[in-house]
Amino acid sequence: MKPRQKYSAFALVREAMRGHTGWPRAWNSPLPSKRYDVIVIGAGGHGLATAYYLGKNHQIRNVAVLEKGWLGGGNTGRNTTIIRSNYLQDASAAIYEKSRSLYEELSQQLNYNVMFSPRGVMMLAQTHHEARGYQRINNANIVQGVATEYISPEQVRELCPIISISGPRYPVLGALWQARGGTARHDAVAWGYARACSEMGMHIIEQCEVTSVRTEGGRVVGVETGKGSIECGKLAIVVAGHSGVVAERAGFRLPIESVALQALVSEPIKPCLDVVVMANTVHGYISQSDKGELVIGGGADQYNNYSQRGSFLHIEETVRALVETFPIISRLQMLRQWGGIVDMTGDRSPILSRTPVEGVYINCGWGTGGFKAIPGSGWAMAELVANDQPGALAASFGLERFREGRFIDESVAAGVAH
Repeated sequence: MKPRQKYSAFALVREAMRGHTGWPRAWNSPLPSKRYDVIVIGAGGHGLATAYYLGKNHQIRNVAVLEKGWLGGGNTGRNTTIIRSNYLQDASAAIYEKSRSLYEELSQQLNYNVMFSPRGVMMLAQTHHEARGYQRINNANIVQGVATEYISPEQVRELCPIISISGPRYPVLGALWQARGGTARHDAVAWGYARACSEMGMHIIEQCEVTSVRTEGGRVVGVETGKGSIECGKLAIVVAGHSGVVAERAGFRLPIESVALQALVSEPIKPCLDVVVMANTVHGYISQSDKGELVIGGGADQYNNYSQRGSFLHIEETVRALVETFPIISRLQMLRQWGGIVDMTGDRSPILSRTPVEGVYINCGWGTGGFKAIPGSGWAMAELVANDQPGALAASFGLERFREGRFIDESVAAGVAH
C-alpha cells in the first residue's frame, strides 16, 4: 500500500499555500473482503489499538475492524480523558503504567498529534480512611516502580490555587499525586490509530454491525454482518458496554453488567486549572480543556441500562460537591451533558481472555477507566490474539479468575474504579 502522507510542519505550510486541497483521507473505508486472518469487533480506542499492535508487534495485517456505528462513536468519544497508573494491585499498576508510558510517545509513533498533556493527576484524600488508603497505594507504587507521591494539603493548594482545602463537609487532608499523569484528546487517539491501521493495509469498516458469530466444532469460522458474511481465523470482541450482547451472539455469557456513566462540561472560561483533580469521596473529577471548558465526571447509574444520557441525580450530586471544593465555579453554566455505556465486572478490573469458543477472544470490563488503558490494552490484547496465550500484562485478567475466586479488587483497593 502506498505510504500515507506524513504530517509535519512543512506539510502544513505546503497545504496552506494551496488551500488545503491536497490532504488525503486519514483512513480508507473499503468494502469487506471475504476472509481475514483476524476480525476485531469494535472501532473504538481499544479495538483500533488491538489491530494496530497486531500489525506493528506481530506482523498480522490481514485484519478487519468492524464497527456498527462510526469510528470512535462509543465510549472513546464519551469520556473525560484522564490518564493515570497509580493503582494498588500489581496487575493493575503494570498494565496501566504500560499504557501511560505508551501515551508519552504515541504522537510520534502514530505521526498524529493525540495532544497528550502530562499535566499531573491528584486524587484528593477527604476522609482519614481515604488518606490512609492513598498512603498505602503510594507505598505499593514505590515497589512497583510507578512514580507517585503523597502530598500535603498545602502542596495541593500550591498545585491548584482555586481549590478550597477547608470545606466543611469534605476538607482536603492530602492527595495522591502522579506528576506524569494527565489527559489526551480522545478523538485524536482513535483517529491516529485508525490512520496507522489503514496505512498497514487493514480494513476499517463502519456501519457494519455483527449480528451473529458462526462456529464449527466449537471454533469460530466467521461472522454475519449487515454487509454480508465474512470469514475469519480469529475473532476479537472489543465493544465495551455491549460486550455481553456480542458474547451471547457468540454463544457464551460474561460476568459483567452495563450501566451509564455520565459527564458534563461547563461554558468555556479563561485558564484556571492546569492539573486534573479527582475527588473520590464525592465521586467527582475535574480538569480544564484546551477550549476552556471545565470537564467534569460524575457517577455511574445505580441500575443496569444502555442509555447514553445518564441521570440528573448524579449531575446534582457531583456539581454540588465540586462547587464546595472549588467555590470559584459556582456561577458557571453547564454547556452540555452526556453518558457512556460502561461494562462492570464484580471486581472492577478488566477481562482480557480466551473464551469458551476457540479462536474468540474478549477484551471488556474496563468499567469507568477505559480511556487511560487504551495503548496498554491494545498491546496486551494483540499479544493474546497473536499467540493464543496471554502475556505478562494480561495473564491475571482471564475469565477463569471468577471461577477460581482470584479477584483483582480495585474498587476496594483504590477506592474508585476510574
